[in-house]
Amino acid sequence: MSNTEDFAALLAEYEQQGGGNTKKKQRGTKPALTVGQEVRGRVVAMSRDSVFVDLGGKDDGVLALDEVRAPDGTVTVQIGDEIQARVAEIEGRAGGVVLRRMFGRGAAQGATELRQAFELGMPVEGLVTGVVKGGVEVQVSGNRAFCPISQLEMRHVEDAAVYVGQRLQFKITRFEEGGRSLNLVLSRRAILEVEARSRAVELRKKLAIGAVLRGKVTAIKEYGAFIDLGGIEGMLHVSELSFQRARRPSDLLTVGQELEVQIIKLEPSDDPRKSEKISLSLKSLERDPWSDIDTRYSPGLRVQGTVLRTESFGAFIELEPGVEGLLHIGELGQGGGGGKRLQHAKEAVKVGEKLELMVKTVDAEKRRLSLELASAQTARDEEANTRAALIQHGQSHSQTKFGTLGDLLAKRKR
Repeated sequence: MSNTEDFAALLAEYEQQGGGNTKKKQRGTKPALTVGQEVRGRVVAMSRDSVFVDLGGKDDGVLALDEVRAPDGTVTVQIGDEIQARVAEIEGRAGGVVLRRMFGRGAAQGATELRQAFELGMPVEGLVTGVVKGGVEVQVSGNRAFCPISQLEMRHVEDAAVYVGQRLQFKITRFEEGGRSLNLVLSRRAILEVEARSRAVELRKKLAIGAVLRGKVTAIKEYGAFIDLGGIEGMLHVSELSFQRARRPSDLLTVGQELEVQIIKLEPSDDPRKSEKISLSLKSLERDPWSDIDTRYSPGLRVQGTVLRTESFGAFIELEPGVEGLLHIGELGQGGGGGKRLQHAKEAVKVGEKLELMVKTVDAEKRRLSLELASAQTARDEEANTRAALIQHGQSHSQTKFGTLGDLLAKRKR
């Protein structure tokens, strides 16, 4: 049964059930529809092959059921849903409007149908079958087509092979008939850009500093990551990934990963294709480990830390994720033999080494924490105990040579 014949039967059944009282609808209250026009309507009935759509006023439309099936075959709409489609034919034999949402599904389409999809700018469904020079080969209703690699995504595609075997939607950008074959050039990017613009309209209503949105990682660079918020991209700078320093974006994120981010800055864009620059943060959604640092770290507290990096003036020690302290080079003792001063902290400690330490000072406002080796305090304690013991036995301080703290540390190492 053809679309129009099926529509006639469905319409008759719909009217018998009293659905909508179609013949009594107001006429002349809406402009006439044109082929190719985008329309919205409400699903009012469904049959084995078709969907009956009330377009308002005097207009009723029919849409093939195959056009509202998911890849697994399930029907994605039900009575009462609103759907969007394009007018493919007006005043068929049943007097209704034939609607289309996509070509290339169900029965194979001939040149006439594919030309119509090209002229109306309607999407076609195609199966990516292989990678060729400059792009991919796509089968559309039994016809071979070509999609340039630049038209596969909105961003540059490194490896087109990952698309092989996927059924995707495309727009026909070139249609040429030559002999027994068609010359079809496709663009998936055109479809994605239209969808992105549509989502962006709604998204811009939610854009505000402090807003928390869900997004997807689209690209990872050394300086950060690009996040698709739903039609609009934002930038997640490496400094906003975490309170932990020295982390690369690729250590924490993967392309395609979904995550929640917070908008921390909105400003006009210099790019005419973009209306705004959106700065995002993951860090702002975490608990700041310095917010209660005074209650957790106090002078004299013994702690264990890991050397993160070394400098000429000392070593930075991670006490917990996001909390680092400085172990000054002067706290590392003498290097080598003969009492030679250390020139760099790497002469005494290595990155990744775990150390027993003691907190010297804490400055929460400046986010600074200074450390010393726990062994230095132990040495001072031993010296004090020794002095006390000698004094207790009647020996004065002037009669006893204790040496320097460095001497005591050197003895402990021997």
